[in-house]
Amino acid sequence: MNITLRLVKSLIAEQFPCWTALAVTEVLPNGWDNRTFRLGDEMSVRLPSAARYIHQVQKEHDWLPKLAPFLPLPIPTPIAIGVPALGFPWQWSVNGWIEGETAAAGHIAHLPQFARSLAKFLMALQQIDSTHAPVSGPGKRGGDLAFYDDETRQAIELLKRGRRGDDLDIEAITNVWNTALESKWTKCPIWIHGDIALGNLLVKNGELSAVIDFGGISVGDPACDLAIAWTAFSGESRKAFRNALNLDDATWARARGWTLWKALITHTGLSETNTIESQTSYRTITRILTEHNQI
Repeated sequence: MNITLRLVKSLIAEQFPCWTALAVTEVLPNGWDNRTFRLGDEMSVRLPSAARYIHQVQKEHDWLPKLAPFLPLPIPTPIAIGVPALGFPWQWSVNGWIEGETAAAGHIAHLPQFARSLAKFLMALQQIDSTHAPVSGPGKRGGDLAFYDDETRQAIELLKRGRRGDDLDIEAITNVWNTALESKWTKCPIWIHGDIALGNLLVKNGELSAVIDFGGISVGDPACDLAIAWTAFSGESRKAFRNALNLDDATWARARGWTLWKALITHTGLSETNTIESQTSYRTITRILTEHNQI
């Protein structure tokens, strides 16, 4: 879907003429599931990039206002929903703008403290009443990790055949995956964000200041929200993150599985990727294996 600045300006002019005079600028780097544009100083426009993401618009609109009062950090505030028009076939949203740099680009003053702040946010999210909340299903973050078993083993087979296998320990990778599948989340489903990554975390003055992009919000297995322990944290910061979360060893084993699945399919090219993402995924795999060897 080609979502241009001109399209966004036209949608605003047609459906929300009171905002026509406000400047519209594209937010860069932009996301994968949605394209985001700043509207004036205090709002953002968010448009799904493909049909599989369109359900996120209404879900965020319905649930974010209910979650926000219980969370220790700002999250997006839904303002309005736009309708399909001008060749754009899906609903889209207008939300409040939150100041801050993405953690991927911003300067984090103290990574262990950042990790603890994120853990505090996740703990608060997990404790919110989940009555009538959207439930993760097969193939969704927070669902059953075993859904990805075939895909993960396909990636492992590619490594065995020398496809970007490099010096990776195939036996250890298989052990990590098998261990992850030995347990399931059997407690009551709890709230998950669904995409805790540096690009969805905002920083001000070196500290975690907000959490954005709740398209994957649902209830399910919290293990999927822990991947950042290996994609961004290490050593003291990973330890701080884990110690601040009240989760058992089995959940952390599944978390390694969630992280490994994504890193493997990216590194081996089973999912759409590029050289930089492949190299990043390789580093994530090595972090997981290093920790596995220390257990």
